Amino acid sequence: MLIDEASRHALHNRLDEVLGPDEAVCLMAHLPPVGWADVATKQDLEGLEERLTHKLTAYFEKEIRRAITVQTLVQVGTILGVVALVKYG
Repeated sequence: MLIDEASRHALHNRLDEVLGPDEAVCLMAHLPPVGWADVATKQDLEGLEERLTHKLTAYFEKEIRRAITVQTLVQVGTILGVVALVKYG
């Protein structure tokens, strides 16, 4: 059965008849706003966490390597500049 807004509305009306308006609203509030197939499970979230962790780890490792390379080049340039000044300056 396809769960759409019309079927949700019909369910709410029937619950209202059987349980009363307050109970119908309470019960409907506990249903997902979409079909159950669209609701994320703990397993879905764990998989997402794994993928994000992997991507972030790879990104930060790349950025750290880049930063170390830049820092090393600056230091080498500074040292060569100082050596040149001392030797030729």
